[in-house]
Order: sequence, then structure tokens, then C-alpha cells
Amino acid sequence: MKNAFEVNNPDFGISPYTGMTRKHYIECAKYILERAFRYVESFDTPIVFPTVPGKTYPQPNDPPWRYRSSEFEALIRTLSLAAPLMHIEPKIAIHGINLKEYYCHHIYNALTPGHSNSLPLPEDLPDATYQFTCEFGGLCKFLLLMPDIIWPHFSLQQKNEIAVTISKWAHHRTTQNNWRIFNIEMLSFLKKNGYDIDDGLLKSHLLWVASYHAGGGWYLEQSYNYYTISLFIVYGTVWCRAFGDEHYPEIAGTLEKSAHELMKTYTNFFARDGFINMWARSICYRLWISGGFPIAFMLKPSSPLDPGWARRLCSGSLLQFVTREDFYENDIPSLGFYGHREYMLQSYSCSASPFIMFMPFLSLALPEDSPFWTAKENEGIWESIGSTSIRRVLEKPGIVLVNHGKTGTSEIVPGKVYDDDHNYSKLSFNTHFPWEDHNLNGGTAMEYCFRSLDPRDTGGTDVNFYLTGLTVKNDSQKNAKFVTSQSILFGGVRKDILYRQLIMRKPPNNGVGYIIDLAEITIPGGVIRVDRCRLAFEHELTLGHYGLPHIDGKKPTIHQFEAKTKKIITASIQGRSLALLTYGGWDTLGSLIHKGCNAESEESTVIYTHRKRTTKNPAIEIMITAMLHKTDDSQWSEEELSPITNIEISDVMPSGSVLGAKITLSDGRNYEIDFECIDGLRSC
Repeated sequence: MKNAFEVNNPDFGISPYTGMTRKHYIECAKYILERAFRYVESFDTPIVFPTVPGKTYPQPNDPPWRYRSSEFEALIRTLSLAAPLMHIEPKIAIHGINLKEYYCHHIYNALTPGHSNSLPLPEDLPDATYQFTCEFGGLCKFLLLMPDIIWPHFSLQQKNEIAVTISKWAHHRTTQNNWRIFNIEMLSFLKKNGYDIDDGLLKSHLLWVASYHAGGGWYLEQSYNYYTISLFIVYGTVWCRAFGDEHYPEIAGTLEKSAHELMKTYTNFFARDGFINMWARSICYRLWISGGFPIAFMLKPSSPLDPGWARRLCSGSLLQFVTREDFYENDIPSLGFYGHREYMLQSYSCSASPFIMFMPFLSLALPEDSPFWTAKENEGIWESIGSTSIRRVLEKPGIVLVNHGKTGTSEIVPGKVYDDDHNYSKLSFNTHFPWEDHNLNGGTAMEYCFRSLDPRDTGGTDVNFYLTGLTVKNDSQKNAKFVTSQSILFGGVRKDILYRQLIMRKPPNNGVGYIIDLAEITIPGGVIRVDRCRLAFEHELTLGHYGLPHIDGKKPTIHQFEAKTKKIITASIQGRSLALLTYGGWDTLGSLIHKGCNAESEESTVIYTHRKRTTKNPAIEIMITAMLHKTDDSQWSEEELSPITNIEISDVMPSGSVLGAKITLSDGRNYEIDFECIDGLRSC
């Protein structure tokens, strides 16, 4: 029997694509929680999961409060499953343990002094921010949305004791932007239940949060990510309905407005089959982006989403993970995307952290007659786009969303990335080709990789390097390895061409001499890249396609050949295939096997192109490539491998900008790539 969730007796009448109905959501929640409760030996045993070696916490020499924190995460984040189940089945038991009694017992123990697993109070710790704030915010989110599950079952004395602890953390220091939401949930819960709070502090947090709205429903992050959806929109909407509408209607109205704005493009993040994209930080939270689907049906005056399509996508994203055996480690969701992968993790996560991913089960808080449950599944825009590709441009966060009808995949193309964090810095992220970690030897998947060959460059920080040759903090080995862009800048979309910039080195390392200007044309199942290289010194450069995992140890089949105007390399595994074509500006094509970089297997293959320029003053060059992908086993046809019919490169464009091009595609479309004023248009 498969060691993963299976949809038993699927209902293909109401759900023709996934077979998933409300009944199956309940079965799935119980299945995952039953696996988690294998670590609960008895009613008095706190739910604690095995510590996973690696970068996540707690580390062996951590203070005791770090262990309390990981235990509290397990208790609160499993409520993502337990709370909705308790809401619809008040007497539910898992492995013979009544959930309502269990969570009441252990929440009371954790939140009142004197118990072996009680939490420290802020005054017991150095003045700082702690994970406890995050988990208290999550707890109060559930108590606000589903007030029937836990709070009424405490005695008045117990409530008063618990409220003291919640209040101390609610009024304690928090960190910037999204963490303020946790304090908002706590303070609002206390006030709603008759406890005194600092109303000025609550209002201050609310105004701060509202101030972070950057436009289009997106909220400020250092580099934009799923936190906008999963915290600002999900937690924010729960707050609006449970508290804000009554006490702060004006602020609730502005948060509601932003949620409606985000929903205009929310569904474009998902593939045709509902797959989500592995993107940005907190990757082990996976499904939490799908929490927006049930939340959409809590918006006023009504949901902006098609309910049949919403459930189809929500269910598809759920099945993407819970049906895979490699998704589970130690019986619970792994610290990774599918299996455990260290490279995608952050040190603030612990083995319990992934349980926040089960926000889609907030759908069980919706009534049984909600359109989310009663509408027949459909495929929304995918039914109409056929084999074409559509693009949605989110100007404010600088994100471009691409839905490829030909392959059923969706892509996130980031335009505002502040640093060289590979969770963010890929040229593109694809739902069916999860991103790979950086390879120091070049050929990194979906990134430009740069290596300085300047003999004066010893890898230190420049001190007017190009005038004096002086550097500080030298590391003679630094430039032996390839690096990726240190930031991505958004240049907007003009005449259906997306413009961005890669800064391969920032000042004080003479960032003006380390620029690659990007121009991209979306085509069915891929992209045409017409990029302008402005690397001012001797260098080596690679551009990698998406990575292909070696499923069951099997390497991809690779073909490489040349035609009159282009060089071509293809790579195929079962159900997926890639093609990389170069038309100019590049020297060679090749493939590399990477270890420990891929989300799906230990080994993977990346096809890539390479160039090397050793003159003292390299020329500006146009680099033209086509990057194609498939999600079937068909062979690449000559027509598919001939997306461009004509290229004209100009030293000076009619606008006065230098080194642009005119491109004619095989479907007859004409494009003029003009980098006019791109340095003045950049935003990040």
C-alpha cells in the first residue's frame, strides 16, 4: 500500500479533474494528523517531532527556550489540521485521543507557569523578538476564525491565566512588516474577549501594516514573496471578519481592498493542474499560498474567484504533495519541497514548521453550502488559452506571471530582487521544473553565472579598483568560482517585451561595469532572450536552463546539433523535456551533472551555454537564446526548434540607444528590442 495519501472513491461528477470533495479534504486532514500523532504516546504527552540535523533549529547547544519554541510550533502549527477538524467534528479523536481535550490541556500547560513545557515570558529573556510571537499570532488567528474550537472549553480562571501570557507577548516587541500581524491577532483576540489592551499599540500596528501595501495587493518585503498572500491576505482577512469590521472598519476596508486587488492575478500563480511554484524563502511551507482560496470566499461582498476553478486549483496543489511518498520524512512533511533539501531552508525553521502549509484546510471553516464546495470543478482560463501563453504583469512588485497553455505550466519571473539569494534570484521559476541550487563551477539552472578573468581582480572590495588596482579583504580563491547576480532590477514591459537588469557586482565593486540587460519575449512553452552584455572586464559567463532530476537514478537523454543560424541542445526525461537554442553572443553548448542541487533527486542535469571573453576591453554584445520546455514525451519537431526566422542587430537604434535588435518569429510576430534609458528606468 502506498505510504502517502490517496483519494479513495473520488467524485468525478462534481470534481472531474481531482475527484476531491469536502469529504476528501476531511479524510486528508485526518490522514496527515494521524501520522503526526504517532509521536503522541498518551494524552499527557506533548506533540514533539524529531529534531532534523542541519541548519534548522534547535541546534545541540541552544538554550532551553529554543526547545520550548520548537515544541510550541508543533502544538500550534498542527492546529492547521486539528482546528478545522474540531470545528466540523467537535468530538473528533485521533488515535483515541480527543483533540479538543488534548489541545486545551496542552495549550493551558504551555501558557501557564509551572508546567514542564510552559513557555518563557518576554521578561524572562533578553529584549529581542522570538518565534513565540509568530506562534501566538497563529493560535489567535484560529481562535478568531473558529471561536468554538478551544476557548469556550476553558474555565474562567484558566482563561484569565492564559490571557496574562498572551497579553505579555502581544504587547512585546515585534519586528518589521509581516510580524506586526501576529501582534494584531493577539491584541484583537484579547480585546474581543473582554481583556484590557493598549488600544494605541493595536492601532499603530494596523497603520504600519496598511502602510506596507505596495500596490496590486502586494505588501513590502525585501524581495517580494508568498508572505503577501499567506500572512497579509490570509491573516488580514480573518482579522477583518472576526474583529476589524466592527472595531476598525476604515482600516479593515483598506485591507479588504488590497485583498480584492491581489485576487485579480492570484490564480495565475498556479499551473493548470494546480501545482504551486517553488519560489522565495520558507519553501518548506509550500501549500500556504493555497490558503488564499478559502480566504477568497470570506471576502465581502462576495468571492472574486470562480469557485469551481478555485477548488480545482486548491485541490491540485494539495495533491501535488500529500500523494508523494518522498514528501514525508519521519512520518511528517519533510524540511524541503518534496524530500528534505538543506539548500532551500532557513535557520528559523524547525521540524514542525512545515505544518503551517495546511492553510487550504481553512476551507473547512466555510459552510457546507459554500460555492467553494458545491460548484463543479473547471479549468478557468486554461479552457480558453489553448496552446498560447499569456502574461500578467504586476508592476508594483515587479513580478511577471506566465501561463503556458501548451505545457500547462506557470512561471514566476521576478523583477525586484535585492540580493544574491537563490531562492529569489532565478531568471524564472517554473511549477514543473523546480529551481536548483547554485553550482560554483557554473552552469547553474536558470541563472547567469559570472566569473572574473581580470588578472588585476583578486576578489576583494574595490578601492577605485579600475584606477589604482587596490583592493581590501582580498580572497585569492574567490574568483575561482562562479557567482550569480547580486540583484535583479525591473525595467517594465514595453511593446510586449519585458526588460530587466542583472547587476553581477554592486558598488563599491564598480557595479556600472557588471551589467547584463535583459529583454524577453514570451512564446508558447518558452521564452526568447535578447540580452545585452555590458561586462566591462575579462570574464566567463554561463546561462543554464531548468534542471532535470535523475528520477530513480536515470539520466536525461541529451542531443546536441547545429543548424545554419543556431546551435541546439535538448535534454529529456519521462514526461519532461528542455531545449536550449543559441543564435549569437555565445561560444558553446553543454551539459553538467549537479549533485545536491535539485528538489526531486540527489543528482540532476542542466543544459547550458557558455562564453569566454579575455580581451582587456570586451565589446558590448547581444546574446540571443531560446529556452523551451515540454511536459510530455513527444519529440522536438523542426518547427518547435525554429522559433526565430530573422534577426537584425543594430549598433544604434532609431531612439538613439545602442546595440538593439529586430526579431521576427516563426509565427510572423515582429519585435524591436530597444534598451533605451534602461538604466534610468530601473526599479527595485
